[in-house]
Amino acid sequence: MSTGTASAISLSAIADPDGTFAIIAMDQRNTLRRMFKAVGVDATDAQMREAKVAVAGALTPDATGILLDPTFGVPAVTEAGALAPTCGLLVAAEPAERGSFNGEPRPSRQVDQDAAWVKDMGGQAVKFLIMMNPARVTKAGEPALTEETLQVVRDVVADCRAVGIPSVIENLIYPVPPADSLTPEQRATAIIESAALLTALEPDLLKLEYPGSAEACRNLADTVTVPWAVLSAGVDFATFTDVLKVSCDEGGASGFIAGRSVWKEAIGMQGAEQERFLQDVARPRLQACREAIAGRARPWFTVGQ
Repeated sequence: MSTGTASAISLSAIADPDGTFAIIAMDQRNTLRRMFKAVGVDATDAQMREAKVAVAGALTPDATGILLDPTFGVPAVTEAGALAPTCGLLVAAEPAERGSFNGEPRPSRQVDQDAAWVKDMGGQAVKFLIMMNPARVTKAGEPALTEETLQVVRDVVADCRAVGIPSVIENLIYPVPPADSLTPEQRATAIIESAALLTALEPDLLKLEYPGSAEACRNLADTVTVPWAVLSAGVDFATFTDVLKVSCDEGGASGFIAGRSVWKEAIGMQGAEQERFLQDVARPRLQACREAIAGRARPWFTVGQ
């Protein structure tokens, strides 16, 4: 891994001194609206902002970083002063609306949402979401979606490197049409093969899905030569703590970037009820996640050595 001094300092800002990550994800926009809708609430922009502030205020004292969107999260949390001084800030720089080709996700990047833009709003890392499955075969006349995606990532990484702020690349696997689902084996293969393609581009941190088993984690560890953190993908909390242990023990993960598994039930709650849930349930969950990686997660600054 080629990591310059500026990038190393910035990674430290979103990690524990021991080099591990305990990051809360609250960058959801469309997903958060759907979560509100699921509990019978047609969320206003004000309710979106309030949810971000509530989660940040309750959880950032125990997190090494928080991932926020630039539309609702960053301005609301900044204005409210809800970010704990010990917690770093990652900003989601991908467009809120993703492109598509015949139902498949197609990568895009807003050039004005670059590393300098993230740094100017106080961000200490750029997070960029892609959706890629290397199993996709490009047919004549079709765009080469995997190659397009890799080029977007290449551009993001280069931009971050020039500005001196780290790149955090998140990949979500999708089933290639006409299939509408993936077998566990197909999912594991796609996660590992994608990670191989992405690690070659030398992002500072990868945010990856759990590949499904200890064996798949070992294969992932053999593939990835940059630090990686496992995402929660909204799985139930008990499952996620097991995922953390296997990801670190077998996959060499440097920690986690977790959202809904920690705080999802707070959406739709109000006032004192929401505060009680965040303090009495969500905060202990975050602490339990930290306990799950303690002594297991690989310090990011040792990866590639």
